[in-house]
Amino acid sequence: MNYSEVINWLFSQLANYQKQGGIAYKPGLDNIKALLTKIGNPQKQFKSIHIAGTNGKGSTAHILASIAIENGYKVGLFTSPHIKDFRERIKINGVEVSESFVVDFVTRNKAFFEELNPSFFEITTAMAFAAFAEEECDITIIETGLGGRLDSTNVIQPEISVITNIGLDHTEMLGDTLAKIAKEKAGIIKPKTPVIIGEILPETEPIFMSVAQYNDSALYQSTLNHYTSDLLGDFQQNNLSLAWDTMQILKDKGLYFDDVKSINALKRIKKNTGLRGRLELIQKSPNIILDASHNSDGIERLFQEIGTMKYDKLHCIYGTSNDKAYLQNGKWFPKRAKYYFTSFDSPRSATEDGLNKFGNHHQLDYKYFDSPELALKSAKIEANPNDLILVFGSFFILEKII
Repeated sequence: MNYSEVINWLFSQLANYQKQGGIAYKPGLDNIKALLTKIGNPQKQFKSIHIAGTNGKGSTAHILASIAIENGYKVGLFTSPHIKDFRERIKINGVEVSESFVVDFVTRNKAFFEELNPSFFEITTAMAFAAFAEEECDITIIETGLGGRLDSTNVIQPEISVITNIGLDHTEMLGDTLAKIAKEKAGIIKPKTPVIIGEILPETEPIFMSVAQYNDSALYQSTLNHYTSDLLGDFQQNNLSLAWDTMQILKDKGLYFDDVKSINALKRIKKNTGLRGRLELIQKSPNIILDASHNSDGIERLFQEIGTMKYDKLHCIYGTSNDKAYLQNGKWFPKRAKYYFTSFDSPRSATEDGLNKFGNHHQLDYKYFDSPELALKSAKIEANPNDLILVFGSFFILEKII
């Protein structure tokens, strides 16, 4: 099989959350343990940082990767989902793994995959660990896929566990309260291993304290400070502060980090790691900004940030998955903006009828378009040079725009 055939096989034959949603979620660690045993348990061959949370996981992971790269480490980075190319999920020093590695890994293990019937994410996790071991990475930053306790990545023994924040997302799988979700995320806390939390709420604090105490693990909370970086948005200060404090704890554990190099790394996050889709400015006059915010907390913070920017009129291109509680998210949508709703090519996509219901319920000025490309074309026609076009709501929408 060539690379295209391998990717088609991964997406068509395996349960895949990005394409299918909750029906592809396979909680539990039996499959991933079997996969890793089959390929020699590569996860035991590198140091790691494990990151969970509702929002900010990807940004925090990329910030930490940039810091480690600038300090001379060979750094593996595992994140999800991808925007354009599957290989965005697995990077080493900011470079995606090769197509040949992906092809070789799947071809070599395909018979076992078909026998075990793992999920797409389980195979991807095993693939990432194999790549990091093969390339002899000094340290890896591993982002959970969904939750924490039963997530496929939760087989590593990290140097530190990082939990960004807790919000109401994936409630059908993780629980319908902040406390229940916090308990799932707290599942990445390991015995006698420090854990740092980016944001602690009254509902989540006793959960984190209890799990950390049970594991005899030192519990830290990030302190919000201001850092200069190449990332847009004041909300990134939470992620920057969390990453910086994580680095300081790792220094206390004996890992080398130079503060001057680390400060410089914050100014080169996108260059060092290839981070995209987080308040990303892709065009000027009119400004076009892409952002992957999709759940309630993320959308609230996004529009808080947009509210601080200068522009004449706001044009919003929006599409979302039908398994999100998106009808409730409209409370954050500015009434004075113009909206261009769109669906994407996936059974998970919110439909025209659903988006019409959404727009009418929240009394928004909107039109529906059959594709993100048509929505963007219309927005560009209607926007003046001093306007702002915001594209958000789903990685699938960003895929068609980038």
